[in-house]
Amino acid sequence: MGNTIERRDAVVVGAGFGGLYSLKRLRDDVGINTVLLEKGSGVGGTWFWNRYPGAMSDTESFVYRYSFDRELLQEAEYKNTYLLQPQVLEYLQQVVERYDLAKDIRLSTEMTAATFDEDAAEWVIETDTGTTYRAKFLITGLGLLSATNWPDITGLDDFAGERYHTGSFPNDVTFEGKRVGVIGTGSTGVQVITAIASKVGHLSVFQRSAQYSVPSGFKPVDEQYLSDVRARYDDIWDQVKSSVVAFGFQESTVPAMSVSAEERQRVFQENWDKGNGFRFMFGTFSDIATDPDANKAAQDFIKGKIAEIVEDPQTAQKLMPTDIYAKRPLCDSGYYQVYNRDNVELIDIKANPIERFTESGIVTADGVQHELDMVILATGFDAVDGNYTRLRIKGKNDVSLRDHWTSGPTSYLGVTVTGFPNMFMILGPNGPFTNLPPSIETQVEFITDTIADLVKTGREQIEPTADAEEQWTSTCREIADMTLFPKAESWIFGANIPGKPNTVMFYMAGLGAYRGVLSDVRERDYEGFALT
Repeated sequence: MGNTIERRDAVVVGAGFGGLYSLKRLRDDVGINTVLLEKGSGVGGTWFWNRYPGAMSDTESFVYRYSFDRELLQEAEYKNTYLLQPQVLEYLQQVVERYDLAKDIRLSTEMTAATFDEDAAEWVIETDTGTTYRAKFLITGLGLLSATNWPDITGLDDFAGERYHTGSFPNDVTFEGKRVGVIGTGSTGVQVITAIASKVGHLSVFQRSAQYSVPSGFKPVDEQYLSDVRARYDDIWDQVKSSVVAFGFQESTVPAMSVSAEERQRVFQENWDKGNGFRFMFGTFSDIATDPDANKAAQDFIKGKIAEIVEDPQTAQKLMPTDIYAKRPLCDSGYYQVYNRDNVELIDIKANPIERFTESGIVTADGVQHELDMVILATGFDAVDGNYTRLRIKGKNDVSLRDHWTSGPTSYLGVTVTGFPNMFMILGPNGPFTNLPPSIETQVEFITDTIADLVKTGREQIEPTADAEEQWTSTCREIADMTLFPKAESWIFGANIPGKPNTVMFYMAGLGAYRGVLSDVRERDYEGFALT
């Protein structure tokens, strides 16, 4: 490894949806010298690392993509209503080739530290290849869900069988005839359990919290479907960008309790049949996420479906959620049906905790040894800020981002942090709670337009004021508290990481409102920012 210094106008970190679009905009539209650093050996970000069986977007295919390229939207070919992991990766690789981005991407290059040099007014970015980059602007697309959460379970390293985390899954795993244990039943767990149940010899599911999940509506699409979507893309994206969750369906304006019980059942059933977790929460009635009675009606409907689908009453009871319906809504391709299989066993580890791993499996508190050949940890991620606090990032006055976020992650607008000039985060804390590609596009366009404005006006630095950051954090908390989400134990408030402060992590007023805020800030000459 050499020790070289490269100077750039901007360094982008991460080759997912956000990083790739940032590189394209900064290089081709703003016209500044930009390089993108990616620790993986290929592009794709989250979709490069998450290769576990069943990995699938929970957003329908027609809006799980960029909107900026009208021609690419018209050319888009996909076979199903949802994109599986290989198809998302293929799409992003297509974008790289289309815009000749590869020449400015450095694969297998991890940013290990970033320090703001106050005297030179530039960022010093260290990498594991020995090359140090110095740049005026640092844009981080580190990923919302990419810092893997390895649980602290006694004896984990003693297990002699195969052991994988869904967030870094190898390609060549075989399941046939094996005794497999899956720990975790969040979105990832639900997908992997559903995908492997028919392949394994025996599947032991270790469930901490029972989940509300609805069908995804995964099915093939035909040429007529694609033609219809292509013809409507202008209207589709207008709706998405002015909506709340940006999933491509019309959100309901009807309160659940304003209609009869029979009508509620009809609407729930109609949306259960259509599929999609976000549609079920936000497309049925307007207040599932805010009104306890409306939420209870949705809970009862899903619990009724669990009782109907799962044949063994004891297993059905274990699968009944006890929390309110206020986590990130899940969808599946036959999750509850899996438990009707003779080779699948459900272990409730809230009632019967895991005591330890042994060489040959897992021992639970009741003394039972669960013999396993393979363990899959579907234990999620240290979400939102985890990838930032695990790195050495230092701003002004030698203050680290980790120290700045001691009481929980904060930002201004989800993209900037006080004391870290000219650093922009894609999907930083307190960005929108939505389908991610439209939010990513929105943030990248704001970031790159901001940099273009700085370049044009000859201004050197931009960073948010402490008051603006504090006010934005308060605003996000106030909006979250108007919903039921803070009342459920969820990763979206950091509840899945032991010792992590319960903190608001998202702006929950919707993408349309968020786009309005960003537009207003820019029109008011970057209100809330200090410009040098």
